[in-house]
Amino acid sequence: MTDQSLPPPVMWAQRASVIFLTINVEDCKDPEIKFNKDSMVFKGLGGVEKKQYEVTINLYKEIDPDKSKSFNRGRCIEVILTKANPSEPYWPYLTSDKKKHHWLKVDFNKWQDEDDSGDEGVGGMGAGMGGMGMGGMGGMGGGGDFEEMMRQMGGLGAGGEKPGFEDLEEDDDSDDGPIPDLE
Repeated sequence: MTDQSLPPPVMWAQRASVIFLTINVEDCKDPEIKFNKDSMVFKGLGGVEKKQYEVTINLYKEIDPDKSKSFNRGRCIEVILTKANPSEPYWPYLTSDKKKHHWLKVDFNKWQDEDDSGDEGVGGMGAGMGGMGMGGMGGMGGGGDFEEMMRQMGGLGAGGEKPGFEDLEEDDDSDDGPIPDLE
């Protein structure tokens, strides 16, 4: 990184075979993106103040540089890194140094857990949040059963039925009486 450049805000998520990155730099006309087997390099001029952004992300595991792609969307640059070995377990970190970087955040809108069965593909980009091993964030629910959690909290009946309006008790002090005349 040069003295004048800043790391851009980056969000990441993963699936079994790919890593999704969103580089949040607006109006980046000609970004330079280079894929290596163990890293990705981004350089670009953009944002409201036309600042120079640059980051090298040393990846946790190897990717296939030939199958990885980037898309300039105007408001951001979307990157799909294709994992070199999709049969390996999910990456617990994006970076090889396992540090918490101020410019890197998890993209919960695109995240899908390793144990989620419904792979919605690249277009669906589910929003699961369990067992993420995000350094510092730990597992958030670990793929727990939502209905079981609601049952324990009293939100669902013993049979798993969801409460409805008919389950509400009627009070004697309701506002269902006649409206008094205006004088």
